[in-house]
Amino acid sequence: MEAAGCPLVLGLDVGTSSVKAVLLEGSSGEVVGSRSRDTQAEVESECGPQGKEQDVSRIIRALQDCLAALPKERLKNVTRIGISGQMHGAMFWKTNQGCHWIDSENGHVFEPKEVSHLITWEDSRCNTEFLTSLPQPQSHLSVATGFGCATIFWYLRNSPDFLQYYDAAGTIHDYVVSMVCGLQRPQMSAQNAASWGYFNTRSKTWNIDILQGCGFPVSLLPDTGDAGCVAGKTSCEWCGIPKGTEVGIAMGDFQCAVYSSATESTDAVLNISTSAQLTFSMPEDFQPQDSPSPGEAVAYFPYFEDRYLAVAASLNGGNVLASFVRMVTQWIAELGVTNSDCDIYAQVIKAALSQNDTHIRVCPMLFGERHAPDSLASVSNISEADLSLGHVTRALCRGIIENMHSMLPSDRLEKSGVKRIIGSGSALARNAVLKQEVERTFPFPVIYGRDVDSAVGAALVMVKLR
Repeated sequence: MEAAGCPLVLGLDVGTSSVKAVLLEGSSGEVVGSRSRDTQAEVESECGPQGKEQDVSRIIRALQDCLAALPKERLKNVTRIGISGQMHGAMFWKTNQGCHWIDSENGHVFEPKEVSHLITWEDSRCNTEFLTSLPQPQSHLSVATGFGCATIFWYLRNSPDFLQYYDAAGTIHDYVVSMVCGLQRPQMSAQNAASWGYFNTRSKTWNIDILQGCGFPVSLLPDTGDAGCVAGKTSCEWCGIPKGTEVGIAMGDFQCAVYSSATESTDAVLNISTSAQLTFSMPEDFQPQDSPSPGEAVAYFPYFEDRYLAVAASLNGGNVLASFVRMVTQWIAELGVTNSDCDIYAQVIKAALSQNDTHIRVCPMLFGERHAPDSLASVSNISEADLSLGHVTRALCRGIIENMHSMLPSDRLEKSGVKRIIGSGSALARNAVLKQEVERTFPFPVIYGRDVDSAVGAALVMVKLR
């Protein structure tokens, strides 16, 4: 336990379904407090099932509930705050009217005001036809549905009055930084800007000329800066955190997650939660090209200190298993038997563990892929001998891992100097079959139990800030 009055660093992560707050002791980096809350923020979209939107007020309430659950005497010792969150999502607000501050049971807190819903990274309103109609970015990253700039383009063409109502935009965590610091203009890290699209990571500038030529409202784009820099200071006391506390520019949750777990430059990190990512750090002198490579499965995300991560980011991870379990549960219900998803999940994994191998082949791309948006899931090589629940579940888990391997093969990892894989994420942690398939597919030692934690990573970045 830290000594009385010892400086602490607060890490916050604003995730897709939950938020988390951690306290780190400033000199050792030891976690001395942690709280998380589900946001339950999803709301219906006017776009129908393609639209994925969340209520910002519910997210902020969950975030401030997390802070209020931490010991007040520790919050008084917070000297820095690092914030991460979902990179691609977009929300809009009115400058100087984005929130109002109140005294509540959680202390001095802010409530969103004059804000839009958060359109999340899962949003799929921008179909392939729409995306191909957009101008080519001057960036090494392609633009996909759910990216901030693609979402703004969609509103520009389908609901321009919506955009005219607001004068600021950013990710949900950019919004939090702006509100607690009272910023006149939002600031966005290069990590988040690259994930919005139309941002050149070499020059660290938006593609202003390209966007203006299409009538894009460039005034909505935030100012940009480097991840790990200070964006401002808290403009007033916040949930017991002192006024004047340094707040870092909001960072990408993926980069912070990797930062929390990869201790060596030769580590690759495989994270399987709702989606799945496999990544490793590129050499210091690496620079990506200035134009996208359509169909390329590996993208290069800005990391820290001008370095890049090579990332195979799949949209198909634990969500595919969850869909499979829901399907089985529904089939059982239609036969007159009621059971919970949790019970069914445990049973299907138990069945798969009883089958060491299978001939069934499952292509798990139920949700497509950013590099192949029109791809679909499929099952093949079915024989009577492989029809058991165990065979099918084993094949599905194998398919998820083999899909990751096809995006970033072992030989490429070896050539890049990778020596081991850090395995993490909620889906991987609870699924012994996935672990077996990782070890079967990748010829590297796999280390488990080292949590990939974006909130911890965000705090660690601020601990090391000088």
